[in-house]
Amino acid sequence: MLNRNTYASVSGVIFSAIALLHALRIIYGWPALIGGWTVPMWVSWTALIISGYLAFSVYRLKR
Repeated sequence: MLNRNTYASVSGVIFSAIALLHALRIIYGWPALIGGWTVPMWVSWTALIISGYLAFSVYRLKR
């Protein structure tokens, strides 16, 4: 079982990676396809804001 500090560290890394990938998609204009459906760019903006906030909250919680 993970202790609280390890759980927070792993969660922070995962949320940071998700935010980084969405930021890269926005910057470079990479297309995203799911089952033939083109994912609009606003989805990445929303995911960037949410995952960035979650990563920030996790790192703040660790203090």
